Amino acid sequence: MPNPLAGHTNSYHSYGFDEALAGIADAGFKYVELSAVPGWTEHVDLDIDPDDVRRRLADHGLEAASLSGHSDLTTREGLEHGVKAVRWAAAYGIPVVNTAVGGHQSADENEAAFLEHVGELADVADEVGVVVALEIHGDIMASSDVTIPLIQAIGRDSIKVNYDTANVEFYSGDRAVDDLPKITSQLAHVHLKDTAGGKGNWDFPAVGDGTVDFHRVIEILRQAGYSGPYSVEIEFRGEPWPSLEDVNTAMRRSHDHLTSLGLE
Repeated sequence: MPNPLAGHTNSYHSYGFDEALAGIADAGFKYVELSAVPGWTEHVDLDIDPDDVRRRLADHGLEAASLSGHSDLTTREGLEHGVKAVRWAAAYGIPVVNTAVGGHQSADENEAAFLEHVGELADVADEVGVVVALEIHGDIMASSDVTIPLIQAIGRDSIKVNYDTANVEFYSGDRAVDDLPKITSQLAHVHLKDTAGGKGNWDFPAVGDGTVDFHRVIEILRQAGYSGPYSVEIEFRGEPWPSLEDVNTAMRRSHDHLTSLGLE
């Protein structure tokens, strides 16, 4: 279906994979974004047979919409994880792998190292028929204005953008409704994430509880003909994570808010 609406298992960062799947399904979602992020949210082991994961999702009535395989693509180790994530997603039948530039070096060094590696990742993505979506995240991809030239420099059809409606404000101070229209043609995935904090303030509550105008966000994307996945990501105020009950409630509130705006 166009625009599958998924719950992101990263919203259950400090909880188990089955707890995440149960909470996402109980909230009303039919789709899920899987997390395979080393050192952060390792719900999916990329050494496991994709069919094993598929069966676990089926037990909860869920289908996979995308895979979050974030790693530092400025390093060889990060590139290798990215390649592994892309190949695993292809074996599963997942069309989009989300990742980010990564790294905390100076912008010039970071971007040069990233550009050196991303072509190799694009080669694998082309080979297996998966799109890599680079997330609005960090300094180099803080907003559309800096992301568009980067995507043009990469120049590969298999490398697109995962637009995060809260990260753009956190990293650049720009509002999603002002920034998003510039980049709709480059999108393969969208994180529907709310913010109550503004630039530099980590506060990502349930969708509808912050300041992002999701009615307008959805309107912009519909008018642009966006047909990729939507995924709800809630990162609260960081660690320690809220109780499992509170996470489940936030996911349910998010689902209800978005369905009230016409998403399914």
